[in-house]
Amino acid sequence: MAAAETVKTTVEQFTTAGNKAFKDAVEKSLTALNDTNAHSKKNLEAVIASVSAATKGAEALGAQAMAYSKKAVEDQVAAAKSLSSAKSIQEVVELQTAFAKTAMEAYMAEVSKMGEVVAASLKDSAKPLNERVTAMVERMQAAR
Repeated sequence: MAAAETVKTTVEQFTTAGNKAFKDAVEKSLTALNDTNAHSKKNLEAVIASVSAATKGAEALGAQAMAYSKKAVEDQVAAAKSLSSAKSIQEVVELQTAFAKTAMEAYMAEVSKMGEVVAASLKDSAKPLNERVTAMVERMQAAR
């Protein structure tokens, strides 16, 4: 009888330990799955934020390019009118030179402004992705 009681106690202890180990493993797996899902959701949100920032930058760049093009055409029309009213070849040369200088300065300023918009857009687009990479690195280091 004592041997049977010992076997019964041992089986119960083994079953209890097995059930606890199984339950702990399932809980750890579910926790890991939840963590992975949360991480994936944050990654998706970062991609959406990045695309949104890039879209805003592209829209700003497009609006700036349209405004510059409109102004450039208006300036060209004004220059053509002033050239057509010139009274001498010397005056035509002077007007053309002044227009060319002004147009080049405006173009260079516009290229500089566009470069700033592109740089800001790239920075804004990369920020959410960089934050997720940093979070991933920190997560991997914490797992060590």
